[in-house]
Amino acid sequence: MLYRKNILLALTEAFGGKLSATDFQKLLFLFSENQEKRKYDFLPYKYGCFSFQAMNDKSNLIKEGYLENGKNWTLKIQNANFQDTLIESDRKQLKQLKIKFDHSSTHDLIRYVYLNYPYFAISSEITAKHLTEKEMEIIQRFKPKEDSNFLFTIGYEGKNLETYINILIRNNIKVLCDVRKNPLSRKYGFSKKTLQNACEAVNIKYFHLPELGIVSEKRKNLNSQEDYNLLFKEYEENVIPEQKQALNLIRGLVKDYKRVALTCYEALPEQCHRTRVANKIHDINIAIPLKHL
Repeated sequence: MLYRKNILLALTEAFGGKLSATDFQKLLFLFSENQEKRKYDFLPYKYGCFSFQAMNDKSNLIKEGYLENGKNWTLKIQNANFQDTLIESDRKQLKQLKIKFDHSSTHDLIRYVYLNYPYFAISSEITAKHLTEKEMEIIQRFKPKEDSNFLFTIGYEGKNLETYINILIRNNIKVLCDVRKNPLSRKYGFSKKTLQNACEAVNIKYFHLPELGIVSEKRKNLNSQEDYNLLFKEYEENVIPEQKQALNLIRGLVKDYKRVALTCYEALPEQCHRTRVANKIHDINIAIPLKHL
């Protein structure tokens, strides 16, 4: 079993074998914040800090028979001592977490996280239920406010879903344009439907523009920057000129939503065709500045 799954089971076990979905996310967040090497990252969601990866792992643990099926986190296997499967530093951290929050209400947990980690409350729909007006003003200060027109590019190579979405949020990106030909990924979170759902959950619109992609066969045997340059030169000559409609769509999205990002796989912008698309849009309208994230 993946070690991070042991953390989920041990946390549930430590707090009596059953936790509400809200309590679990808050406790896992606090546990992760104090790990020597975190296994889960979080993003600001409609109920505060949230890990999509943890929820995906929960689904797998239900299938594997460790957790009951349902909204809450409920152990199906009793007396398994999952806490003993953790490394010493994590066992110590979990023990301290239990001592501090074992008798805390959901309200208390939400207040603690929101007030101590206000960024993760910026998208919350329940702040008014748990914070005073003055406290809510503090949360507002952490909301990204930059709203000038910008075209960004971002690759997900080397990033997990939460880290990737947080980059979008912190740059106040409103629209994500996926320029992959085939939006599939063996890495959790980056196949089309999952990525689209994650974006929409944090109020980022998602568009898939496969016509701007490059077929996978042409991406094989790229061993040097020169190989990439030759491929992208062909792409600029033969593909981009035929995709005026897609380019105009992106330009229209920048006009309407101001902050738009193009995405594909590669971390380095010079090794991804999204950069050539962005450059073309910039050439058409130099008033649209570019930034590679």
